[in-house]
Amino acid sequence: MEDELGGAGDRRCARPRAAYLRRALWWTLLTLTGGVQRRGQLPPGGCVVVANHSSHADTAALLAALDARHSPAIGAAADYWFASRRRSRICSRLAAGFPVRRTGGGMDDLLARADGLRAGGAVVLFPEGTRARAGELGAFHKGALVLARHANVPVVPVAIAGTDRLLPKHGRLRPALVRVAIGEPLPASVTPEEARDAVAALRRRTNEEPLRDSATRKRTATVAGSRWGLALAFAWACAEALSWPLMPELFLAIACVAVPRRALKLSLLALAGSLAGGLLALQLAASGVQLPQPLTTERMRAEVREELSVESAAAVRHQPWNGIPFKVYAREAGRADIAPSDWLAHSALSRGSRTLTVGLAFGAFGFLVHRLRRFYAVYLALLCGGFATGLSLIVAGWS
Repeated sequence: MEDELGGAGDRRCARPRAAYLRRALWWTLLTLTGGVQRRGQLPPGGCVVVANHSSHADTAALLAALDARHSPAIGAAADYWFASRRRSRICSRLAAGFPVRRTGGGMDDLLARADGLRAGGAVVLFPEGTRARAGELGAFHKGALVLARHANVPVVPVAIAGTDRLLPKHGRLRPALVRVAIGEPLPASVTPEEARDAVAALRRRTNEEPLRDSATRKRTATVAGSRWGLALAFAWACAEALSWPLMPELFLAIACVAVPRRALKLSLLALAGSLAGGLLALQLAASGVQLPQPLTTERMRAEVREELSVESAAAVRHQPWNGIPFKVYAREAGRADIAPSDWLAHSALSRGSRTLTVGLAFGAFGFLVHRLRRFYAVYLALLCGGFATGLSLIVAGWS
């Protein structure tokens, strides 16, 4: 008997721990994809949560926003989420899902949760029964309300906004701020129409709170997110490898924060432009053509010549970290008659390690600060000021 009681106690303790871990997991992931905001909170004691449903990301949003002390359990379609052992494990462990049959027996599945509600838990249901199209709210089924009356707990309306942009139905993941608005508890005697109206009113208020943005960021994102942005990334990096004094990482810091989902493409185009420009600079120098190289010094060139004499094309591996521009290495490699194939192979590795790392890092930063995009102009000012200061210190150090 004592062992049975002890086992039950362990299970009760494990549920809140698992709920807190799930909340931390989904809060972190949603923060990385644009952020999550919550308004309101669940009442003390058990409750049935009814929410709108337009995306698979709705479950993640609710688990991230609802109080973990209620150990919220999510009703999931048995014929989809529990159709295989693998999918069942994912749903039950990561989303606290429990099966609800849609072809008969679903009410019994819900009523089996009554004891957990009376003990202070929360059951989350999507009364529409399936994902609706963005902007729509379907009719509510009565199952959630029958469960609330059976357990004698309130019904809490919750509105979710932003998940239809984060993960559209049949669409791809993209950054978006998710908002979860928790309304005032409704009595268990509420009708499906009244519950639906409460969720609809919450959603209207939530959607009427647009995320403040910067006009500068929007203009930058329009350019960077277009084919012109990809062309500009290539051209900027190519020009820098020849003569242009501003490194392509500055362009990536500007563009990838403005439009994070394009970070990889922009970084790859910048890398391609840098390699093309470096190869052209090597060929021009080998032919005796000397392009201007502003903001470089004789000491830089002497250092590169010494490295090339010892390591040949492999000397370019020092470039990402020593502050000497890539164009100096390219021109001195041409003067030293380095084979173009060797130069391309080594410069691809050295430039790739820096350009891709910087571009993806700024893209990740853009995701993290998505909700602060109204301060993009301030970010640009700080970025340009920091870049100018750093460049001045590097040139002075190599003078």
